[in-house]
Amino acid sequence: MRMYLSSFRLGDHPEQLLGLLGGAGARPEIAVIANAVDEQPEDARKAGVEREFAALASWGLRPSELDLRDFFDRPAAEAEAALSRFPALWVRGGNSFMLRYALARSGADAAVTALLQRDTLVYAGYSAGACVLAPSLRGLDACDDPNAVPETYGDPTVWDGLGVLDHAVVPHVDSPGHPETEACGVVAASYRAAGVAHRTLRDGQALVIDGADVRLV
Repeated sequence: MRMYLSSFRLGDHPEQLLGLLGGAGARPEIAVIANAVDEQPEDARKAGVEREFAALASWGLRPSELDLRDFFDRPAAEAEAALSRFPALWVRGGNSFMLRYALARSGADAAVTALLQRDTLVYAGYSAGACVLAPSLRGLDACDDPNAVPETYGDPTVWDGLGVLDHAVVPHVDSPGHPETEACGVVAASYRAAGVAHRTLRDGQALVIDGADVRLV
């Protein structure tokens, strides 16, 4: 399993992501999943996707968007086939509950989990993109609005995480200047008090997982 989980955007060490993909000489395609911001106006969402494209392209990657809404209520095999075309995903931040809903309704949650287990996919992303990998999203409602899902789609919020990690990831902790740093500090404190396994990240930091090798950069 190979993962690059950043607190905010590419973080301070994107070369670590390139290393998971074969090094600086590789120019692989990377699918950008931006469904964590599906509740935003379309022009704002589009501008955000273009910013992700520019950042990834500056490191030699070839990004294109994979919009999970295109797979809603379709056979799960279609999402897995689309994901299998790419050696890597970039899952951008936003609302963790919106992202989790899109993963569930498209069937991409099971597909991502299977591809990671087969080690045919590098999972990379930040903020919500890391948070959804936990066993549960409980507690994240201190920083993300779970009501965005029923307000946008009229469906219940999904509270279970993907369970790819055995702990939660709390981004933006001790990150002056980030608008969610205080709220994320509350999440981390609640996890500590409840004994919930978790790791905190400051903006600039990333958790890098390469098989049994797990390191904070």
